[in-house]
Amino acid sequence: MSHTRVRKAVFPVAGLGTRFLPATKASPKEMLPVVDKPLIQYAVEEAYEAGIRDMVFVTGRSKRAIEDHFDTAYELENELEQAGKQAMLDLVRSISPADMNCLFVRQPRSLGLGHAVLCAEPLVGNEPFAVILADDLMVGDNGGPGVMAQMTAAFQKQGRSLLAVQEVPLEHTKRYGIVKGEAAGGALMRIEEIVEKPAPEKAPSRMGVAGRYVLTPAIFDEIRNQPKGVGGEIQLTDAIERLMATEAVYAFQYKGKRYDCGSKEGFLQATVELALQHPEVGASFRDYLKNLSI
Repeated sequence: MSHTRVRKAVFPVAGLGTRFLPATKASPKEMLPVVDKPLIQYAVEEAYEAGIRDMVFVTGRSKRAIEDHFDTAYELENELEQAGKQAMLDLVRSISPADMNCLFVRQPRSLGLGHAVLCAEPLVGNEPFAVILADDLMVGDNGGPGVMAQMTAAFQKQGRSLLAVQEVPLEHTKRYGIVKGEAAGGALMRIEEIVEKPAPEKAPSRMGVAGRYVLTPAIFDEIRNQPKGVGGEIQLTDAIERLMATEAVYAFQYKGKRYDCGSKEGFLQATVELALQHPEVGASFRDYLKNLSI
């Protein structure tokens, strides 16, 4: 690893999205729209804001819609241009800015998040990279920098792997990787222990890993050489624990809000709250909600 600038982001998008069936039977869960943008676009925009330009999608055979979304839609663009709908044309073209590269690799078997990250190695190479889970829609505080922008700035100073963390209810520890560590100044905590989805009575803390990582390339060897873990999958958490034996790994307490859009409730919360902030529909939607009999 020769530099600390993060230029590439990995998006593991090969999952089946079973919690949203039947909506995800023929459409990727990452293409579910929150107001007027699919989840994966929010994730890519967050990476782009952080200065990342190479977007690496780890896909499965049912995820062609993601590739199409970030491709040029010649027929649509031509129709909008001929109709003089310049604002819509600009909107469609803004999905994939000219300086952004979209790269795709298949995950042939569902073997877990760690395996998905390993599939991206040929496109990442020997440099630090971000991992962004589109299920977690994350926004910065009050229009401030996004979570990945915060993390890449911290990584440029620290040069070591970072995991976004937040405090979670004790009864929810079984949904997260849970970390325990020592304060290292500012938003950082040097991780001393990390456990994948522990039962509440076995959780070392209530600090749960959210869906954002900045990792050094040393993680690839750890993933490659580890056995299967929880659920019979190759867990990224296990690889990070092994990495801690040779490199410091830090938890990063981000400023912002996370919506768990892998759950129906979190998805609905994101839809309502982001709709209220939307410049086109926010005001009228707020009035509609005020008049509901709840």
